[in-house]
Amino acid sequence: MTGQKILKWFNQRPWLLLPFLGLIPLAGLALNHTSQPEPSPVAENHPSPISQEVAPSSSPAPLPVPASKPAKLPSVKATPTLTPINPSTLTKEEIALNQKAKAEFAALRGTVDSFIEMHVLIGNGNASTIASNAGATIMDEKGRSLHTLAPGTNYSAQLVGSGLEVGSWQLPAIVWVEPDPRGVLYLGDRPYHGKFLLVSQAGRLRVINYVNLRQYLHSVVGSEVSPSWPMQALKAQSIAARSYALTYYFRPANALYHMGSDEYFQVYSGIKTEADSTRKAVDETAGEFVSYRGGIVESLYAASDDIVAEAFHGKGMSQLGALSLAEKGYSYHQILSNYYPKTGVARIEEDHE
Repeated sequence: MTGQKILKWFNQRPWLLLPFLGLIPLAGLALNHTSQPEPSPVAENHPSPISQEVAPSSSPAPLPVPASKPAKLPSVKATPTLTPINPSTLTKEEIALNQKAKAEFAALRGTVDSFIEMHVLIGNGNASTIASNAGATIMDEKGRSLHTLAPGTNYSAQLVGSGLEVGSWQLPAIVWVEPDPRGVLYLGDRPYHGKFLLVSQAGRLRVINYVNLRQYLHSVVGSEVSPSWPMQALKAQSIAARSYALTYYFRPANALYHMGSDEYFQVYSGIKTEADSTRKAVDETAGEFVSYRGGIVESLYAASDDIVAEAFHGKGMSQLGALSLAEKGYSYHQILSNYYPKTGVARIEEDHE
């Protein structure tokens, strides 16, 4: 039979193809298990996608295929289970370390008060002594370095003509003294956070402490009242002191500084008067101030009701009165509303935008 006749013959009898069709996949399966097919040569009219310049003259020999081995799966370690620590099992030393770590973290994190810088007059005489526990840099008005203070060394600062003299250095009438990171400055025997501005003005050496409101209040509250007072009294004092400071922040007493550091304003003594309780009172009321119709109240206060009556015509907070109310169970909001009627407590919020 010719090819066309054979094809016609099978078309008329399709059932005869079924046995042959069943053998085709079986034959392919057997081939897959018995031999590795050689690669087909690349057709001349379909060049390699990697290089179209040189075509091999002959197909390369197939590479031997290594016998496959079962993949070794990495061992999986069980995730350890964290067991909560029972605070009652901690020793006194561990509790103290935890409290110290929390305090250090809070100090680094800061509060909204940390973003407000106060300029406080702390020296106003003819001469002073300055120092730094970690060294400091003296700079001119434009921030250019002039000299370096050695750590732990006292330097006399005084007026000379129209300028200043620090140690043996002749300086301009206005200089900055900035401590090394994590260091503090001393004026006399008192340590201070922040930096100093030294100014020769009207025959006086003015030393101005640039310090953030948070650190400033840590000292003020400890300078004005006893750190042993109840927390509600300390919080009332913190808010009164913050409100008073903010009024001078927006309405400075002098072109060089916001306010002084003595009893005429409110007492600020640097780091020496800080205490854990006063820091806590300031930080837990961060940003809060006495407010009337959205404004900041100049929250006057004095030691007793008699002084408030005499000095402020009865318009202000008695610190001893606040202590008495706190001991009776009053909250700091109630103490403040008692001494500053028709006012409320507002808060400065940090803008995160």
